Amino acid sequence: MRAFSLMGGVLRAESLWVETFTGLRMRQFERLLEVVRERGGDGPRWWSSVVSSAGGPGSAGGRVLPDEPHDAAARAAVRLLAGDVCRVIQRLRPLWAIEPATRPADVVERLWIVAGTLVPVRDRKAGASSRNYRFSANVQVIIDADTTLVIAAARPVPGNTADAKAWRDSGLAAACEGVTVLADGACINSALVVPHRKRPGGALLSGEEEDNAKHRRVRARVEHAFARMKHYKILRDCRQRGTGLHHAVQAVAHMHNLAMAA
Repeated sequence: MRAFSLMGGVLRAESLWVETFTGLRMRQFERLLEVVRERGGDGPRWWSSVVSSAGGPGSAGGRVLPDEPHDAAARAAVRLLAGDVCRVIQRLRPLWAIEPATRPADVVERLWIVAGTLVPVRDRKAGASSRNYRFSANVQVIIDADTTLVIAAARPVPGNTADAKAWRDSGLAAACEGVTVLADGACINSALVVPHRKRPGGALLSGEEEDNAKHRRVRARVEHAFARMKHYKILRDCRQRGTGLHHAVQAVAHMHNLAMAA
């Protein structure tokens, strides 16, 4: 695989490569670059510096990459590119974050949904053995029920943390003041709208099962949002350390919003 030739396609900002690597259409990607520039980033010039430091597209320090991927020179070139790209991402990732949640003007009419999702991680300080049988982190995310846009995402906690505790410790409640927020049954006694629960030794009252069915249908939208966000591999197996996962979730949420708002 000619790694530098591939990156050359991205540098030319061809729509095919942009959509392949980011999941965004060209105008959405351009908007993302605008946001990065507005927040003090250097935009695509960073990518240019990555390739130029390695000798330009299609080369490794001035040498053309060989066709065989097992060749030592090819492996060295790919490692050089991967190292530089990693540093670029670490520099830019805070600039991709979604905007902080603001109190909506029509606060009484809004309906938000909160849920937690498990993200497999490699950082032993950020995760824990979880119910998905992997070492994961629990990420609490709020979406708008009407637009399915991500409103806010909390800092990750170990994956064995109960959703109710993760919600209380997330600090997201302050952004939800006055807004009706749906959650699942795990967040009982947390001032959120949760499904009716069966009483000991009894069944649900008349109408409660219908209420629960409506609740499930609306709350499914947050699961659909998670599915779209996990199209990005970094949320299926995050190798970032420290605050890397938090920045990754924020960046993916931003790209998800750009794609949904188009």
